[in-house]
Amino acid sequence: MSALQGKTALVTGASKGIGLAIARQLYREGASVMLVASDPTRLAAACDSFTGPGPGQLAWAAADLRELAGAESVLATFSKEFSGCDILIHSAGATRGGVFPDQPDSEYLDGFALKFHGGVRMARLFWPMLKASSGTLINIIGGAARSPDAGFMVGGAVNAALANFSKALAAQGLQDDVNVNWIHPGQTETERLAMLFETRAAQEGRTAEQVRAERIADEGIRRLGQPEDVAQLAVFLCRPEARHIHGSGLTVDGGATKGYY
Repeated sequence: MSALQGKTALVTGASKGIGLAIARQLYREGASVMLVASDPTRLAAACDSFTGPGPGQLAWAAADLRELAGAESVLATFSKEFSGCDILIHSAGATRGGVFPDQPDSEYLDGFALKFHGGVRMARLFWPMLKASSGTLINIIGGAARSPDAGFMVGGAVNAALANFSKALAAQGLQDDVNVNWIHPGQTETERLAMLFETRAAQEGRTAEQVRAERIADEGIRRLGQPEDVAQLAVFLCRPEARHIHGSGLTVDGGATKGYY
């Protein structure tokens, strides 16, 4: 029997990309999983894409985590479906690339609203359940938290803030027996990355494929990441054998960033 069988998990940003890959892997390993995102049509399609029945339950909740009411509605729906929460993984939030000083306030505010404030809200609302279960919380953040880029200032600022919050939350987790870690994916092939490539290509008068090839070459990596690369690490961190890994920001970027942190 899998170590995650009988566990309950909630994954935000789970209708696509990394969040969906994590939700699928948790479900494969026996956990009951609730997928959260803003678009109900995409969420329903995401759940339909799960192959084969698992031992756990599968559910979804559509909500806008930019607002407190949205996060509270997720808690209410989750509490109706499950008696407790063992795993919370926050993967929601897509910030816009752009060139300074052209990016307006609205893009900074929106970037923080979903990824940072949404993550803080979910942690706060679900913390009592995680504390009761001696559970696990993982934030999916991004390498720009450590490696700022002039073309990705919004994302870098948001990621750095969420990473700092996560480290502080890990200190609280030691007091409450909640395991807290965060993951910094590198360039990962998702719809969001495709959008960033297209934005940069339009700004520079090139094709998105040219930008993609340049990023791989500049980072000196063999390939771009896949959502499943991040999912495998996230699910490992939820297992009992990973319990002594706590308060850590782990990078999944194929060796693009190097050094001591």
